[in-house]
Amino acid sequence: MQSFRALANVQQATISMVAPGIAEALIATALGLFAAIPAVIAYNRFVTDIGRLMNRCDAFQEEFMNILIRQSQQAPAATDTVRL
Repeated sequence: MQSFRALANVQQATISMVAPGIAEALIATALGLFAAIPAVIAYNRFVTDIGRLMNRCDAFQEEFMNILIRQSQQAPAATDTVRL
């Protein structure tokens, strides 16, 4: 922002006018990347782990439902007991 203000106030800009602002912007960009890159890596790891957990839960649910269906088909109709 300082660079743009300096440019607006003068007819001809010099490097000494805009260099501090450019340096400030580069430092801010570097700090932003320093924070953002690990955050993106952590986010991607978290999303991958959640996806794996969801797949395991889906597989368990499907297997459990198949067990319940098989047991309900094998159980005699006259009994009211549930076998697990």
